[in-house]
Amino acid sequence: MQINYKAEPTCQLFHADNSFVRGIMGPIGSGKSVACTIEMLARAIAQPPCTDGVRRSRWAAIRNTYPELKSTLIKTFEEWLPPNVCKIKWDVPITGTMTIKDLGDGTGLDFEVIFLALDRPQDVKKLLSLELTGGWINEAKEIDLSVLTMLTGRVGRYPSKRSMGNNTYWSGIIMDTNPPDDQHWYYRMAEEERPRGYRFFRQPGAVVKVGDKYFPNPQAENIKNHTLGFDYYMRQIPGKTDEWIKVYIMGEYGVIMDGKPVYPEYSDGQHCQSEVNIEPILKVPLMLGWDFGLTPACIIGQLTPRGKLLVLDEIVSEGMGIRQFSREVVLPYLSSHYRGFDIHSTGDPAGVQRSQANETTCLQELQAAGLPTEPAWTNDFTARREAVAGFLTKMVDGEPAFVLSPKCKMLRKGFLGGYAYKRLQVSGTRFKDKPDKNEYSHPHDALQYLALSLEEQRNRLIRSATRRTARPSAVPMDSTAGY
Repeated sequence: MQINYKAEPTCQLFHADNSFVRGIMGPIGSGKSVACTIEMLARAIAQPPCTDGVRRSRWAAIRNTYPELKSTLIKTFEEWLPPNVCKIKWDVPITGTMTIKDLGDGTGLDFEVIFLALDRPQDVKKLLSLELTGGWINEAKEIDLSVLTMLTGRVGRYPSKRSMGNNTYWSGIIMDTNPPDDQHWYYRMAEEERPRGYRFFRQPGAVVKVGDKYFPNPQAENIKNHTLGFDYYMRQIPGKTDEWIKVYIMGEYGVIMDGKPVYPEYSDGQHCQSEVNIEPILKVPLMLGWDFGLTPACIIGQLTPRGKLLVLDEIVSEGMGIRQFSREVVLPYLSSHYRGFDIHSTGDPAGVQRSQANETTCLQELQAAGLPTEPAWTNDFTARREAVAGFLTKMVDGEPAFVLSPKCKMLRKGFLGGYAYKRLQVSGTRFKDKPDKNEYSHPHDALQYLALSLEEQRNRLIRSATRRTARPSAVPMDSTAGY
């Protein structure tokens, strides 16, 4: 048997990793299910032999419903391991068995796959009696967390220690999925909790959105394996909602919300690309953006020499005044994580108003804490929103001009839909003119003041450069004047 398989870049990383639980997420048609099929086979062949010289492994391959198990998972499996290679018995449960007496090195292969449909939490009991080497959860967004939880206790049980002798082997769980919504357990594990021994891989989207138009993504994977190439994706776009395109074509997380997002320009796949936190650039000043009140927020960013806005960090709090927040929370954090950086600071213009308690202003409190802060030039919401949107829609050297560190969890959840215009309780589809005030609005307000300041700084540089360029042209040209 010869298998002609060449892994895409993300799948290469997926195959090379030995984490206990691995997930791979991407748009439809990106080769995720094929990668998982090959991964099971590769792990089976690489399995250390038992004392009798046979490489034994047993896997559970799980889908949410029986029809989808047959029409998608098993169909993909049979395309790469046809029945004459891995015979499938359509009993209960459905089982595939692949036996090779000699792999060419004197060892044999006994590879077994049990295909299961588990669409309800109570179906978990189907796993209770299984002793497995590994498990594959196909389309994890459709599977209850209880399945993964139970499966972690069923793998690593086959072959037994007695039959393996002194040999040890990898055991664990692989998953593939289209992007779930931002309330799903997969999102929580991949983007927020990141449990020890778990690793999550994300493929690039098939298309990118520029303005209101979609274009093929040069970084997309598995395109060469589609007869239509990029047209496989481009012809699916007409007639679909933006949310459907975002999830299934762009490969981005969906959003559960009852409102309209403030930033439709935001693309999680483009603007928050890395699972690694962004490190600050040395010798580039930090910019702080502040929102005041009893739910204060501080956003930390940098403007690169090429004009990129790097949003490095967020500090948020509840039930705390600006004096306590700045001195007991922000200053220690800056000292611990950003020591030695020059700092510029801007905040809500309302910070110039005096407190009724002690007649000091928020800006005076920051000054006293050693963080002199200028008020933003406006508090107009449209201007604030457009300042952020301006960075979201620009490119610098072929890359987005706005980069969000994954450690900014509140900002990210806000971009994904938590920061939204609330739907009005009237006939038709209408929304408020300003975003709903909630836990996501405060860090986003702080980000807007930061963006306003950087926008103003950038405009001053552009005006200065324009004046310098224009000045010589006002002088008459003279061959003896040195121009």
